[in-house]
Amino acid sequence: MRNTALTLALVLLAGGLSHAAIAEMPSLIRVAAGDAAKPGPNGGQTTVADGHPIEFVSTEKELVFFMQGEDGKPLDTKGLSARAIVQAGGKTETVALTAAAPNKLVGTLNAPLGAGAKVVLSTKVHGHSLQARFSK
Repeated sequence: MRNTALTLALVLLAGGLSHAAIAEMPSLIRVAAGDAAKPGPNGGQTTVADGHPIEFVSTEKELVFFMQGEDGKPLDTKGLSARAIVQAGGKTETVALTAAAPNKLVGTLNAPLGAGAKVVLSTKVHGHSLQARFSK
């Protein structure tokens, strides 16, 4: 995966983009470079959606998303509405998420997530929509 990101960066540089322009590109390059594989502080998967770091943790009965602001500080989730779409075993389930202090969105699962499950978080933060994708 790192080779893919490096190749992409070299192609962009050869095409005339500066180092600064590449550094400002969306999180795609960082994800391709392996940042998404690093566990978060709560042991979950991490990604960046529209500048917001998000960590995903699942238990047998819950989905938990730890939200951060663009500044990397915990994001107050009070008042946010959110949902998670879970695809597993050929079925799709929508899980309503509720805010929990200080920076969590939490939802209840009907069954534990199995290997290969896909989870998509959808919410609005400061007037813009966020989507973050995770897999088990």
